Amino acid sequence: MATHKLTDLVCRTVKPTDKTQKLADGYGLYLEVTPKGSKLWRFRYRYERKFKLISLGIYPFVSLSEARAALADCKRLLDQGIDPSKERQATQASKFASESGRFEVVAREWFSKFHAQWAESHAKVNMQRLERDVFPWLGDRPIVEITASEVLETLNRIVNRGAIETAHRVRSLISQIFRYGIATNRITHDVTAGLVGALPPSPEKHLAAITHPKRLGQVLRMFDTYPGGLVVRCALQLTPLLFVRPGELRMMEWADIATVFKYERIRICLG
Repeated sequence: MATHKLTDLVCRTVKPTDKTQKLADGYGLYLEVTPKGSKLWRFRYRYERKFKLISLGIYPFVSLSEARAALADCKRLLDQGIDPSKERQATQASKFASESGRFEVVAREWFSKFHAQWAESHAKVNMQRLERDVFPWLGDRPIVEITASEVLETLNRIVNRGAIETAHRVRSLISQIFRYGIATNRITHDVTAGLVGALPPSPEKHLAAITHPKRLGQVLRMFDTYPGGLVVRCALQLTPLLFVRPGELRMMEWADIATVFKYERIRICLG
């Protein structure tokens, strides 16, 4: 009957040579010493009439006693008809799926893909909201297990401090993350869809119109000197000429422009 042959002293003091050394410990376990000095635990075993090899760690990070314990675990799997290599792959895949499915991991992955499309200030505010108001309660939860009631409880914490509008914006962020989770096959539905109407409405804000001629002139000059892109600058300059909403301006066609100026000429002629 085979017995263990190695000692910790041998493992610790063996020196590399110009060829790879294999120091057998018995039962298929050996310490592989490479010419560069690396010391690797290996277990050679037979499964379904084929010889296979599995790594059990690096010495001294995995000690001799730990390598023997890992060997015993492999032996138990073989006695049950399970290939230790396949079992390790399945365990690692399950661990990866579990880790990659955490809400915070999905959220940061979504953020990394889309934040470049936003203004820097907008991206910063979105991440701050997630880190302050969402991750402490939902971050470690598997996204597939999060329920609508958990999301609502998270949002109600924001509502309770009086930030109702922020709660609505955070609900929208969480919804976008869930939809990204659907697209990447982590989940099958967006639980926030059932929360429409569950939050109190945001307080209505009345924004005073600029009526003073001097202040209005300042605004018009700001339109002309806008330092951003040409499309936005043109839109700003057209706005006081056409008096339409931003959405209407975006969807406007050349025929609409002609109609606007046609009626303006008629109005001028009629005095």
